[in-house]
Amino acid sequence: MSRRSSRSPKPPVVTAGSPCPCGLDATYGDCCGAFHAGRATAPTPELLMRSRYSAFVVLDPHYLLRTWHSSTRPADLDLDPGIRWTGLDILATTGGSTFHNDGTVEFRAHYEAHGETGSQHELSRFVREGGHWVYLDAVE
Repeated sequence: MSRRSSRSPKPPVVTAGSPCPCGLDATYGDCCGAFHAGRATAPTPELLMRSRYSAFVVLDPHYLLRTWHSSTRPADLDLDPGIRWTGLDILATTGGSTFHNDGTVEFRAHYEAHGETGSQHELSRFVREGGHWVYLDAVE
């Protein structure tokens, strides 16, 4: 029998020297943190997906909005600090090379919320806008 906790999980403290939440073998500062800080842009849809996942982990709505296509981007984004993202699995990718203008990333993102665990499965579409990869939408 599981016990429901009334406490929300605390978001993890992620520093430049922490392992990157996206799951790649790099520090946050050398991986997704560089994208979040604007020192680099994601060169592929997969790396953009990983950096967007990490933005949910570190509660960075500005990065998420900045990397969202202008035609589908919401006016604002309110992230729930009660959700703790715990892992990312990239299941498949298509397109997304330097020769493509679009690509997809299928992923599963794992989370904890209100004492329960779960996952979000999505096939996301990415396109180039202004020369940079951006998230367009989820394929239904």
